[in-house]
Amino acid sequence: DSSVGGPMLWPSDEPWPVCTHPHKRSSGERIEDVRLKRRIRAEAWRRTPEPGAGPGPTDAERELLASLKRGRHAPWLANTDPIPLLAVAQLYRKDVPDLFGGPADCDLLQVFWCPFDAHGTGHQLSLHLHWRRSADVLEVLADQPEPVVVGAPGYVPDPCVLHPEQVVEHQYMDLLPDRLRRRMEKWEGPEDEREDEEVGYRSDLSIAPGWKVGGFASWHVTDPVPMDCECGQPMEPLLAVASYECDSSNGSWVPLEDQETLEGAIGATSVLVGRDGTLYVFVCPRDPGHPHRLSVQ
Repeated sequence: DSSVGGPMLWPSDEPWPVCTHPHKRSSGERIEDVRLKRRIRAEAWRRTPEPGAGPGPTDAERELLASLKRGRHAPWLANTDPIPLLAVAQLYRKDVPDLFGGPADCDLLQVFWCPFDAHGTGHQLSLHLHWRRSADVLEVLADQPEPVVVGAPGYVPDPCVLHPEQVVEHQYMDLLPDRLRRRMEKWEGPEDEREDEEVGYRSDLSIAPGWKVGGFASWHVTDPVPMDCECGQPMEPLLAVASYECDSSNGSWVPLEDQETLEGAIGATSVLVGRDGTLYVFVCPRDPGHPHRLSVQ
């Protein structure tokens, strides 16, 4: 299925993608501990508390949670040993009408990343895009590899099926033509003078929050940065990987079924990008073989 977090339609006779970039990979959190913590917390907040007890984990569960700590859990791994990449998402063209890019004969996009942010200079994540023809996969790899340790739990997606919805977006405010931008700013008025229920261009009409394909990118962290390919072609947003689907500041984008409580719509995938941000993946519209670029906002 089209999904976040797998499983992937990966051939049994094809090597699983790995990270070979030199960085520390022996220390962090066990991936099994990350999932155990989420399961304990989810079950604790779902159940009815015992008489006289408050909601949340029991004392025994809190003790177990406290014992699941970061550490050097994979001491046998050298800094250059290959480690499996984590499945982030796979998208079929038949399910996502706006999915573009990739070779024309490929109908499936598969996205992976390394669960450590130590690539290149500074702290950068490493993301891998793989296009394939789904009809060519005759036998699926049943036991799909995962790293033992992850650098941060936000790199571990909870498996989710997708329910794509097409929406109309408009360009980021600062990238509108000057005359139109001034009209929009006048129409919005000062942000500190707007009532909560008033519609704003930035939060309600321009760029949808959450995971998405295509559309426009937000530049609220860095201000607009040219995203040009090595060939000189301006790149286009392929995919947005978001920490949250929505919040109270952009309620107009909340699905109707979630508007009462926002339950299940805020952090459904458990992915955390940067500081609660969104990762935008840009690709060259001229040649899908050219390297992609990333921006975290």
